[in-house]
Amino acid sequence: MYPVFMDLEGRRCVVVGGGEVANRKARKLLQARAEVVVISPEVRPGLESVAVELSRRPYEDGDLEGAYLAFAATDSREVNAAVAREANAKNIPVNVADRPSEGSFAVPSVLRRGRMQVAVSTGGASPSLARSIKDELEGVFGAEWAGLVEELAIARRNGEKADERLEREVVRCLSRLRG
Repeated sequence: MYPVFMDLEGRRCVVVGGGEVANRKARKLLQARAEVVVISPEVRPGLESVAVELSRRPYEDGDLEGAYLAFAATDSREVNAAVAREANAKNIPVNVADRPSEGSFAVPSVLRRGRMQVAVSTGGASPSLARSIKDELEGVFGAEWAGLVEELAIARRNGEKADERLEREVVRCLSRLRG
């Protein structure tokens, strides 16, 4: 696995499935400002508000046309396998919820503090372990990190170095990681 953060703003991302797993994936895509397309005969109520385009029908070959990313998140092994086949044939990166080995990427558990993101992955081996590690890190990386990162971004944008006060604050916050 190669870790990467992708800019999905305005990109068509297709989620096949209408249950809780599909809902979580679609909401994360929405946070990334992706153009979320959901295809499923049945859709959880909250998922309707996330999709830019909603097709209340079963998946059909060709549904991934124009997709930047695809997610197979149904409770049907056959449908997930069909989504993976189409995505792989069209060179569209695909995440397959029930059989990660059929997909081309895994979705990490992500801790967000403003612009800062810390991603934890087990390469699909144990999403619950990745989530537990992320939960532990939430206590270490408090809300103050959002402000620190924003100040660092402003300094960088202005071509300046971080001032001593900011450097000391970063060192102080990092020292808590060491215990």
